[in-house]
Amino acid sequence: MNQRRSVKMNLFANWLNHGVSLVIGVFLMPYVLHILGDAQYGSWIFINAIAGYSGLLYLGFGQTISRYVAHYHAKEEWDKLNHVSNVIFAIYLGMGFLALTTAGIIAWLAPHLSDWGTISLYEIRLVILILGLNVFVGLAGSVFGGVLMGIQRFDIERGVNLTGGILRLILTVLFLKAEWGLLTIAVIFFVVTLVENLGQFYFAFRKVKTFRIGPKYLDWSILKECGSFSGFAFIDAIAWTLIEATDSIVIGIFYSPAAIVPYYIALRLTQFINMPIAQIGKVFMPRAGELHANEEHQALQKLVLNGVSLSFLLVTGFFIGVCFFGNTLITTWIGPGYPQSYLLLMILLGARIVALPVSTFRSVLYGMGNVKIPSLIYMSEAIVNLILSIILVQSLGLIGVALGTAIPILIAELGIILPYAMKKLNISTGQLLRTAIGPTVAPLLMLLAYSYYLPQFIEVQNSWITLVGVATGGGIFLIGTWFVFDRGTVLLHRSLSKSLNT
Repeated sequence: MNQRRSVKMNLFANWLNHGVSLVIGVFLMPYVLHILGDAQYGSWIFINAIAGYSGLLYLGFGQTISRYVAHYHAKEEWDKLNHVSNVIFAIYLGMGFLALTTAGIIAWLAPHLSDWGTISLYEIRLVILILGLNVFVGLAGSVFGGVLMGIQRFDIERGVNLTGGILRLILTVLFLKAEWGLLTIAVIFFVVTLVENLGQFYFAFRKVKTFRIGPKYLDWSILKECGSFSGFAFIDAIAWTLIEATDSIVIGIFYSPAAIVPYYIALRLTQFINMPIAQIGKVFMPRAGELHANEEHQALQKLVLNGVSLSFLLVTGFFIGVCFFGNTLITTWIGPGYPQSYLLLMILLGARIVALPVSTFRSVLYGMGNVKIPSLIYMSEAIVNLILSIILVQSLGLIGVALGTAIPILIAELGIILPYAMKKLNISTGQLLRTAIGPTVAPLLMLLAYSYYLPQFIEVQNSWITLVGVATGGGIFLIGTWFVFDRGTVLLHRSLSKSLNT
């Protein structure tokens, strides 16, 4: 019971953090866009997309430290916990210096990367260098966040990030101006990253009394134990980076940084919806490792099916809402002038209906230490994504980039990863449909009816008050119906079980 409550509390902490982050992001994006304009804001997205490849410098150890800290913490093997943490910390320091060097090279090559228009090349180069320093701090400090996640203190880890998000909001509102706007944003990002990582450093030592950092804990033999996991997690990181960061780069190269903005509006809305739902899998990963270590197979099955059910319910519910009110949302949020963003949003979010529930399966497999096949499949998906995006952007423009992302997701996630994961977890198709998908059908149909008939009685205007009211009503309708239906299904199963036993 305490373990179950721990998972729920961690999930709540993640959702609270991302809920506030969502509100901050919803405010900041149009605020920054309107101050900087399409050209400067598109350049910021383009540079950040390039900086996104710095995620490869984590070499897969981000997931490794969380998994192995959870494992050693559960078994109270404190020396091994310190060995893993220190070795990864040393590796990240080296990767941080590599990031700084790479930032210097990219800054030097900046004139050849894109047409920056009227933006000062000096400012572009300074921004790139500061983001390189930001990567260095983030790499080194991520070890301490990994320790907090490994001991399942998501409340603290997310609380620190939440504080950073609020600080970013305050600094942006106070200091951002059109002149030297890119440099101002870069400095703000660096300050916030520094504050966040100092906070995680403090709490990691406070919550794990036996945690130590020092040369005497550098036992490189520990890499033999976790190296295989890290290697395939690194492949997974490459795939994630190709999928998440490449679209903006492709658009920036074939068109211009300003052309990225309509696509990024749809992508950002998709990410806002994705972030809280994706936390289901992230919270479940260390818990899955714990259950797998204790050979609690039935509890593991129940964990993943509950996660898939909730993920499918939420992402499909958001998709239904976007189908009916997406255009109004974009116009209210950003303003007129981005009509293409609605169709792009439908394509990108539609693919998440498959991707997010399956990601819960993938996270549980990772928690079990099963990373090889899922990572290779994910990498294949990313390569196809890149190739399709480059091919389709030339004939279909931004729509082609979106389709280049969606098509591989549908094929790889639904057709390959899902059957593989179900086999590994010994979950049948009937069990998946009955336990995970079945309870969501009635609530989603009710939400569909709500979304269809509501505009016939109420005029949905370009107003935040109206949209929040519509969304709140839809959310209450969806979750309330799901709770009633799911509770009725549980009672029915219990009644049938008692009848069969009798």
